[in-house]
Amino acid sequence: MNIGILSRGPQLYSTQQLLKAGQMRGHRMFLYDPTFCQLRLDERPAVIYEGEEVQSLQAIIPRIGASITEQGASVIQQFEMMGVYSTASSGALLQSRDKLRCLQRLTQAGIPVPRTVLVNQPESLPELLYAVGGMPVVIKLLQSTHGIGVLLAENYHQATSTIEAMIRLGSRVIVQEFIRESAGVDVRAFVVAGEVVAVMCRQAANGDFRSNLHRGATATPTRLSPLEEDLVKKSVKALGIDVAGVDLLRSRRGPLIMEVNASPGLEGIETITGVDVAGKIIQHIEKRLRKARVLSQVFTEK
Repeated sequence: MNIGILSRGPQLYSTQQLLKAGQMRGHRMFLYDPTFCQLRLDERPAVIYEGEEVQSLQAIIPRIGASITEQGASVIQQFEMMGVYSTASSGALLQSRDKLRCLQRLTQAGIPVPRTVLVNQPESLPELLYAVGGMPVVIKLLQSTHGIGVLLAENYHQATSTIEAMIRLGSRVIVQEFIRESAGVDVRAFVVAGEVVAVMCRQAANGDFRSNLHRGATATPTRLSPLEEDLVKKSVKALGIDVAGVDLLRSRRGPLIMEVNASPGLEGIETITGVDVAGKIIQHIEKRLRKARVLSQVFTEK
């Protein structure tokens, strides 16, 4: 099987693990930098890479950074038009990267999320802050990663000055309730093909409320409760993602889904849990394409 990985960082842990996992299972693995992919649109859509047309791929694994979300989604869609399976569809990537759209979709599916408001006019802040439960509040840029663009405002003055500055810079901002009882702890569940394959609990570094490992947080393996597992599975189903990292908070009113990541990193989850997540992703691709071939044969025979 020919499998392509869309990644700008060939040296990155996740990219290397996926390459090795595919090669160990006998597949031909290819690496493409999505920013160098040229897209041809005609009666036979194609991707041109380093002057040659990309051919004979059965699947791609997108490793798209937040800075090139739109460009990466266009490349994914081009491969989809060519009949190539992607572990994250172009639509799912775009929806999950926009925090508001992601939360809207989850809410529409009846999945509990932190109380959230979109701020367009600073003048309406008093009512909006009351709507999420008052101070303190978490302020987030709609598109951010690794905890960048995520701030905790302890009082009204701090919240208004921060939000006003962001809006003046042309940024779209959401405000969320601060789940104090979580004490800087969240849970990352890694899902492949609708099944939870690895789970870790992340603890923010001293003096920080963000539990991102890139920001010095620590992590330990953990397990989900039956309710948490059910919500995690419903979340990826609602967004239509086959491979995802789902972040949840444990609050007094129950688990709250905070975010769904369509291009989650593997280093933290594999190192902490000891689970070969990359291998499970490759196995999922094998099963998915095997099933597609069987269905194709059935319809051909009919």
